[in-house]
Amino acid sequence: MGSQMIQIIILAGIALFLILRLRNVLGTREGFEKPRSVEAPVPQHRDHPFEVIEGGPTDVDIAHHVDLDSPSGRAFTTMKAVDENFSVTDFAHGARAAYEMIVMAYENGDIDTLRDFLAPEVYDSFLDAIEARRAKGYTVEAQFAGVREVKIIDASFDDVSREADITVRFLGELTSVVKDAEGRIVEGAPGELKQQRDVWTFSRDMSSQDPNWLLAGTGG
Repeated sequence: MGSQMIQIIILAGIALFLILRLRNVLGTREGFEKPRSVEAPVPQHRDHPFEVIEGGPTDVDIAHHVDLDSPSGRAFTTMKAVDENFSVTDFAHGARAAYEMIVMAYENGDIDTLRDFLAPEVYDSFLDAIEARRAKGYTVEAQFAGVREVKIIDASFDDVSREADITVRFLGELTSVVKDAEGRIVEGAPGELKQQRDVWTFSRDMSSQDPNWLLAGTGG
């Protein structure tokens, strides 16, 4: 056998050896082989399983303003049961607007507006102050700048009378200049911004069809 034939046989043997090695490493694929399935993970057992807490959903409308378990929170819950249209957040927004209107109505001596927003006793006290100011010949130049704080600090509900009371703390800002009959400034300064703190209580019969709240008490 010639040397050339021997070389061919040796090369063929090497080629066969390499093919067998590659087949063992890569494996074979015949046609459209299905992808390998992925085993589902074995669920891990917890030593402390989750606990289901019983109870109704949280009333976010109330919880945003007061503690649900406080006397005020329970009062608000009762108010909402009596009047399904009542919202604590809507009340707070309305109280902010009412505060500006009442403060400016008092500064300007607008008794007609005050009559619509005040309970009779509070209206009488505001009216007395306005008339005393007029008797001295005083005039007021005021401008409302805004409300920096509206905070509900108390709420109560009477099951018998169905009357609800909500107490709110306000921090307002305004300019106010009081002048006498000759135009001399007796109080305040032009352009001077002052802060005014008030604690007001609003009342309403929750069983009434009238949705309006009246200012029933004032404090500083």
